[in-house]
Parts: sequence; C-alpha cells; structure tokens
Amino acid sequence: MERKYDLESRLIEFASAVISFTDSMINSKAGNHMANQLLRSGTSPALNYGEAQSGESRKDFIHKLKIVLKELRESRVALKIIAKSNLHSDSKRIESLISESNQLISIFVKSIETAERNNI
Repeated sequence: MERKYDLESRLIEFASAVISFTDSMINSKAGNHMANQLLRSGTSPALNYGEAQSGESRKDFIHKLKIVLKELRESRVALKIIAKSNLHSDSKRIESLISESNQLISIFVKSIETAERNNI
C-alpha cells in the first residue's frame, strides 16, 4: 500500500470520526456553534490534502499542506474547548480525536519541513 494513500485514508478517517462526533454533541447554542466549527476544520484537511496531491507547483503543494496543518491545529483547539466546556459526554472519544490530531499535526510538520528543504 502506497504511503500517500495511507495518509489520505487517515485524514478521511479523521474527518469521518469528526462528523460522527459532532452529530452526537450536546444540542445547545454553544454545542451547535462548536460542532459547526469543528465540522468545518475537521473535514477540511482531507479535502485540502486531496487538492495538494494535484498542486500546480512545489510551492502550491507546500501551501496546501500548510492549510492542512492549520486546519488540524484549529480542530485540536476546538476539541480542547469542547472538552473543557463539557459539550460532549464521551471524554474517551475527545481524547482519541485529540490524539489523532496531534499525530497528524506531527506528520504534516515533518512533511512541510521536508518539502521546503527539497524545494531549494
């Protein structure tokens, strides 16, 4: 199995988990707001990674990877806010999503560093 496919699959799994998670959040003004925020930032990385794969140039590829990283970081912060505000009852699911976002962030930080180093 190709590494590119693995990362894409992982981002799709993360997006799918975020969708399921946000659908089961507490139905309140704050819960709905944070669910919508997380839904956008949590599904965006998979879509932007797909775009990066057909980047018009190395610079465009790196730019799109940076967007993926930005959205993953935003998702992680949203999850921490949701946890701190008790907007979801399943703390294990929150921790699992935070852990996965941390791992994905680490992968993309290294990928961007490598792509920028190879761009010179």
